[in-house]
Amino acid sequence: MSLAFKGRHFAPDIILLCMRWYCRYALSYRDLEEMMAERGLSVDHTTIYRWVQHYAPELDRRVQWCRNRSSGSWYVDETYVKVRGEWMYLYRAIGDRGETLDFQLSQKRTTKAAKRFLVKALNRSPHNRPSVISTDKNPAYNEAIASLRREGRLAASCQHRQIKYLNNRLESDHGKLKQRIRPVRGFQSQKTAHNAIRGFETMRMFRKGQFRSMVDSLAGGSEARFIGRLFQVFVA
Repeated sequence: MSLAFKGRHFAPDIILLCMRWYCRYALSYRDLEEMMAERGLSVDHTTIYRWVQHYAPELDRRVQWCRNRSSGSWYVDETYVKVRGEWMYLYRAIGDRGETLDFQLSQKRTTKAAKRFLVKALNRSPHNRPSVISTDKNPAYNEAIASLRREGRLAASCQHRQIKYLNNRLESDHGKLKQRIRPVRGFQSQKTAHNAIRGFETMRMFRKGQFRSMVDSLAGGSEARFIGRLFQVFVA
């Protein structure tokens, strides 16, 4: 058994199945509890919650090596996520082909928060510096990008476009992510929200085909087998 599952009372393939289905489809933990019961497995919904909280971030970490972020145009915006009854901001960036580049949950919508997100995205893409960044007209982005140019993190020639309709593709992408978030009906803490969203975003990357070449070459086109391979678990 893979060391990642040491001490767990269920088979690793069942744990990965529940984590993958929860992050990919608009399901609740109780939905999965019922679905497993139909397969003859008694799994409490709180157990599935713990699996998602532990293995969704781990999946995000393990796919980093095969993510392609070579996009010259970045589209950056934030959307809203409810955490413990209060709205928080989910910063997101996609490339010119719609591929997810990075994301970050923040309590505030300020210049500091925008800059922190852009620095995170740049650090995760050390060999990919955008030539164009498109945002809405939030002045925080203008100030954050200007600061990054002064620091040399962005090229002086990097163009900042603040034209709302250019970000329509990202607004559409927000909507598809929100379809997955909606059944959650609010997260209970920033940490649990962050962990679950890492899983949601990673499975959205699979849907977008961002790992297609790896899935095809290493797992014969099977997403389930590819994820199993990442965790050193055999999946039929």
